[in-house]
Amino acid sequence: MAVCAFVFLECTAGRSKDVAKQVAGIPGVKLSHAVTGPHDVIAFVEGPDINALGITIISKIQAVSGVIRTTTNVVVE
Repeated sequence: MAVCAFVFLECTAGRSKDVAKQVAGIPGVKLSHAVTGPHDVIAFVEGPDINALGITIISKIQAVSGVIRTTTNVVVE
């Protein structure tokens, strides 16, 4: 069963649209949008298990230039 999560990204100033576009191209990322509010980008990510999800977030999303930090909320229902 797939594991899904919403990932909230904080970005360096002026980079949110570029970050959202780069994150959208990462395998496992289903949606990625620049948004207003306390976070700069929100992404919806899916993986076959929690380990794969973690690898996508830590190794791929956090490695995008302009990402300062992420907060991940795993979907439970």
